[in-house]
Amino acid sequence: MVTAETAVVLPVLLLVLAAVVAAVVVVGAQLRCVDAAREGARAAARGEDAAVVRAVAARAAPDGAVTTVAVAGGEVRVTVSAEVVPVGPVRLGVEVGATSVARLEPGVGA
Repeated sequence: MVTAETAVVLPVLLLVLAAVVAAVVVVGAQLRCVDAAREGARAAARGEDAAVVRAVAARAAPDGAVTTVAVAGGEVRVTVSAEVVPVGPVRLGVEVGATSVARLEPGVGA
């Protein structure tokens, strides 16, 4: 009797473990997007060139992330987004992203 119960519960436990690992991977990628957008916005607010801002954001972003930089008025908006494929043989992509806004430093032109 115990063997039959173990045979049923073990695959369920493996599925739960895979789901937890996938959730951790997605949340980790989301946090990396938040950090990358924040660092990019800081660099842009200091007056760095858009290519430098993208490079700064790319260092903190997940692999394959796309970074956009927009300057409007006295603010800069940096958006970082990426598609994350968590784990396992099922290739379900999850889109994660973040946007950060910062005011331009005094003396920095738009």
